Amino acid sequence: MRDVRDLGANSGDMTEANLHHGAKVALFLGNRLACILRDDLPHIHYPNLWDLPGGAREGAETTFQTVARELHEELGLILSPDHLLWESAFSSLTAPDKWNAFFVAQMPAVSVNDIVFGDEGQRWALYDMDAFIALPNRVPSYGGRLAKWVAETGGLP
Repeated sequence: MRDVRDLGANSGDMTEANLHHGAKVALFLGNRLACILRDDLPHIHYPNLWDLPGGAREGAETTFQTVARELHEELGLILSPDHLLWESAFSSLTAPDKWNAFFVAQMPAVSVNDIVFGDEGQRWALYDMDAFIALPNRVPSYGGRLAKWVAETGGLP
């Protein structure tokens, strides 16, 4: 799978010289999305909203390294490149001059048994994609990002 930085002109200035700000993953365990309710702290972005695993880049990580590390920190799951279904790049909502990678991945439903919730967020849950998109208290950009994935790929295999 291509690194998001290789998307070229379709993604503006999303090149290796302009490293990604962070990465998120819409991770399906079977056919349900793994989601995290963000902490309810006034100093963080999107407090008390349902979020997808991921976060900020550390050092010179690739987009995949960022999302794999964050997923492991937040839910204790090990992401393999074989789990990836799609990736794209989007402008960062919290740092508009930067960009974020957005992945869609799928692991077997039994992977839910391997979840070890980390120390960020209030709790985790599994949602059907349509139910997640309909949540009034989710990070707003994910509806459009998931719709783009479905439009380009047809959705889950």
